[in-house]
Amino acid sequence: MPVLTRVLGAVTAAYSVTIVAAPRVLAGPCGLTTSTGSVSADVRTLIAGIGARDAAIGLAMLFAPEGKALRIALGARVASDAADAVVFGTGLPDRSARKKVAAFAATWAALCAASALVP
Repeated sequence: MPVLTRVLGAVTAAYSVTIVAAPRVLAGPCGLTTSTGSVSADVRTLIAGIGARDAAIGLAMLFAPEGKALRIALGARVASDAADAVVFGTGLPDRSARKKVAAFAATWAALCAASALVP
């Protein structure tokens, strides 16, 4: 499990730091930008919370010792992405964004889950 899981953890952490610094990276595909393409303070706050959560989980996947701790970190990643798929897939105001954002989150959850099977 470790190699692919650790790579996915690093990618998760990097993307998460990116969305905290540049919330438009997530807000844009979700259809959560204003008519001028900016990100409101409320959406910026929400994305920062998601980014902080995901950065912590990604770093745990990267640095947790093999065994139970790594399995828990991986489980947290899969559960978070599955929840994101449901929440964004049903709750985004932009109908066209719902499917693509939900599909991305579900695919990432599946990829992370599958990494548990790869040595």
